[in-house]
Amino acid sequence: MATGVSAPGRAQVGLKTARTDRWWLAPLRIGVILLFFIVYATIRIFMNKWYWVDAYHYLTPLYSPCVTSSCVEGSSHLGTWFGNFPRFLPFSLITFVVLAGFRGTCYYYRKAGYRSLFFAPAACAVPEPHKNYTGERKFPLIALNLHRYFFYGALVFGVLNIYDGVQAFHGDGGGFGIGLGTVIIWINLVMLWLYTLSCHACRHIVGGRLKNFSKHPMRYRYWTFVSKLNPKHGTFAMTSLFTVILTDFYIMAVSAGWFSDLRIIN
Repeated sequence: MATGVSAPGRAQVGLKTARTDRWWLAPLRIGVILLFFIVYATIRIFMNKWYWVDAYHYLTPLYSPCVTSSCVEGSSHLGTWFGNFPRFLPFSLITFVVLAGFRGTCYYYRKAGYRSLFFAPAACAVPEPHKNYTGERKFPLIALNLHRYFFYGALVFGVLNIYDGVQAFHGDGGGFGIGLGTVIIWINLVMLWLYTLSCHACRHIVGGRLKNFSKHPMRYRYWTFVSKLNPKHGTFAMTSLFTVILTDFYIMAVSAGWFSDLRIIN
């Protein structure tokens, strides 16, 4: 059965869309960004190198935590939980599964993905190109309901990223130090936490299912804070993509010796 504007009972308009503006530009732009990040992240996690700068204790978020015996010396802050990984297996497999799951099931990314990658639909007043639509009730889309559980995992990794950020205050040869890499890492941390805390699942967890806010003043305070962040969740989602790429690329470049870290203190 036809769906959307072609459904029975709807006025049958011959035009594919009555919009005369460049409605396709927004979904195209978001689609290019999403595809670029997917390709970049996939290449990086399979490289299994250039993720740690020992002199300044910079660890890229794409490889944090590095908990296998295959990790370079000094990068395993939490110890080695696993033995050596085969060359074809990414060291950051756990990180990739949790964080990709969190972003992939995110309400904002679902909207962006539907409009930009699946054209379902690409924009308002533009017909749905798919003949059938079953919603998110069947496999694989039903797995999107795991978003809340991926959120819990993202919180854990967020704390680990803070630990990595503290480690980045390491001077050349020891002691306290700050470099451009430290600044970039902490800017990324701020954006990641803004994205995580503005999440719809976070808002529901801290304030959902409450019948009386006055009896739960702390949860109401948290809910109010998250509610102020929530309208900008999409902005934080896209901005954090760029900060993650920037942080990873900078650490990769310093680790590979393409250029030296700009030191501010020590």
